[in-house]
Amino acid sequence: MSQYPDFVATIDTSGLTCPLPLLRTKKALQTIESGQVLKILTTDKSALSDFQAFAKQTGNTILLQEPTEVEGTVVHFIQKR
Repeated sequence: MSQYPDFVATIDTSGLTCPLPLLRTKKALQTIESGQVLKILTTDKSALSDFQAFAKQTGNTILLQEPTEVEGTVVHFIQKR
């Protein structure tokens, strides 16, 4: 397991499918400052590629994406541009 980056907020979108994890992430990013990091938990199978596309489109940076100890859950760390 990787060393997690420092983050200022966490959102849990477990059980939600696209586009809800992305919409909740977009809303949460509006509440933090530039350079701060948001932690997102997802269970949607397409979340890895969805978040990569989201970051590319929005200019935010994905610092880390990896599975957690919980089966089917992936953690994403996105730094606000």
